[in-house]
Amino acid sequence: MKLSTELEKAILQIARDAGDAIMKVYAQDFAVEFKGDNSPLTAADTAAHHIIEQGLNVLTPGMPVLSEESADIDWQTRKIWPRYWLVDPLDGTREFVKKNGEFTVNIALIEDGRATFGVIYAPALKLLWWGDDVQGAFSQQDGVTKKIAVDKTSRSPLRVAASRSHLDETTAAALARMGEVEPLSMGSSLKFCRIAEGALDVYPRFAPTSEWDTAAGQAILEAAGGVVLNLDGSPFRYNTKDSLLNPHFIALANKDLPWRSWLHD
Repeated sequence: MKLSTELEKAILQIARDAGDAIMKVYAQDFAVEFKGDNSPLTAADTAAHHIIEQGLNVLTPGMPVLSEESADIDWQTRKIWPRYWLVDPLDGTREFVKKNGEFTVNIALIEDGRATFGVIYAPALKLLWWGDDVQGAFSQQDGVTKKIAVDKTSRSPLRVAASRSHLDETTAAALARMGEVEPLSMGSSLKFCRIAEGALDVYPRFAPTSEWDTAAGQAILEAAGGVVLNLDGSPFRYNTKDSLLNPHFIALANKDLPWRSWLHD
């Protein structure tokens, strides 16, 4: 499904509107609730969810919307969807609560299991990224739009999206096998965007994520020439099973990097 320019612009505006609603809450003292999986929830998550869901329902009536804040749609219903919107209204709620600015609005179009279009807006940074499998990937800040692409240059150290201080054992072992690395810590879907614009090389993820956490970022990264893979090398796909949890994955600027050798001794 190729999106018209008008539809694409309207979806970008929905992401901005959701970001504006988030920033209104961000500027105040706000309450934090905790969901059943112990993940935080704020008024910003809820406000952004309603703006995005209502906006998409007006733009594409009849097309399903699966959002982190309305994820109780059963597999029997979901598995027959040929296309749908996959949304995280506020990705990085923990970053939002910490007030470090590293949170995003994520909107993705899924078609036959593939993330074919994605929008990510970081409202505190006033940075917007989007991309599709036809036109490529773009970023916009202060009204200036740029086409972006991954940097496939061989380099040392490798620029890796990873925390310097809170590494799980699997990621720490993978980094050790990479050789010389420059670990760069950042929240939410920003990691995909930074690879897409050439500022990072690798994002290994060996901890839990959900499908709405990755879809928009994958669409943008792959539109920019990168790739997201399962650890067996197969393409990373959506809506293929009952659970909405992702398998572990690796996101790469250059699929020819020796990433398999980083997984095992």
